[in-house]
Amino acid sequence: MSLLKQNKIMVIILSVLIVTSVILLSFTLKKEDTVAKFNGEAISKDELYSKMVEQYGSATVDKIISEKIVAAEAKKQKVSVKDSELNQEIETLKASYGGEEAFNQALETNNTSLAYLKQDLKNYLTIKKLLEPEITITEEEMKTYFDKNKDSYAQAEQIKASHILVADEKTANKVKQKLNDGADFAELAKEYSTDESTKDAGGELGYFAKGTMVKEFDDAVFGLAVGEVSKPVKTDYGYHIIKVEAKKKAKEANYNDSKAKIKETLLDQKIDSEYTTWLEKKKKSYDIENNLKEV
Repeated sequence: MSLLKQNKIMVIILSVLIVTSVILLSFTLKKEDTVAKFNGEAISKDELYSKMVEQYGSATVDKIISEKIVAAEAKKQKVSVKDSELNQEIETLKASYGGEEAFNQALETNNTSLAYLKQDLKNYLTIKKLLEPEITITEEEMKTYFDKNKDSYAQAEQIKASHILVADEKTANKVKQKLNDGADFAELAKEYSTDESTKDAGGELGYFAKGTMVKEFDDAVFGLAVGEVSKPVKTDYGYHIIKVEAKKKAKEANYNDSKAKIKETLLDQKIDSEYTTWLEKKKKSYDIENNLKEV
C-alpha cells in the first residue's frame, strides 16, 4: 500500500471520528443543551452539530455509502480479507513510519485507534481485491517505471546493530567494562539503557543505511566489524555503546529482483486512479438515497 494511501486513510479516519463524536453528543444532550459559552453567550449542541455536519457530513456520508457498496460487491464476488493479510499491512505501515513508536504517535496525533485504522485498511484491501482482476500491468510499464526510478531500488550498504544508551560517561565506562568482562550485551541493554524503544529488545536497532543515525553514531558504527563493540560514543542523546550484529553489502538496482515491488506500486497507483470510476459505475446498481441535506 502506498504511503499516499496510508496518509489518506489517516485523514479520513480523523474526519469520521469527529463526526461520530458529534453524533454521539446528539444522543446524550438535548437540542438546546449548552456545549460551550463565549462571553456568556451559549453555544448549543444543535449549533455544534449543524456546523460539524456542514463541514464533514457530506464526505462522511459518501464514505459510508462507498463502504457499503464495497461490502456488497465483496459478498457478491465472494471476496474476503484474512486477518494475516490485514496484520501484514499493519506491519508494513509501521515500518513506513519508522517503527512502532512513530506509528503509535501518528495514531495519537490523528486522534484515532488501531481498531479504526484496521477497519479502513480492511476496506482498502477489499477494494484492491475487487479491482485487481480488472487492472492490467504490462512488462513494458514495469520496465519504464524501473528505468525512471532505478535509484530507489538500489540497496545501500546496511548495518544491523544494537546499542546501550546511558546518560553519562561514568555509567558508559562501567557498562563497557562489564562487556569486556564477558557480560551479555542484550542483558546489559535491558538493565542500563535509557532508550525505552529498544531496551526491552536488548538494544536492537535493526538494519539501517549510512546517514540514518546522527553523525557521531554513524561514523562509529560504520567503522566497526561484525561482532565488534564500540567505545562509548557521545551524541546529543547521551553515551552509546554500539555492537554490530551483521552487514549487508551495497547492491545495484536489479529489474528482476524489483519486479514484485514495482508491480505492487503500479497496482496501487492504478487503483487510486480507477477506483472513483469503478465506484460511480457500481452506484448505478444500487438504490441509494442521501437525505443529509434534510438534516
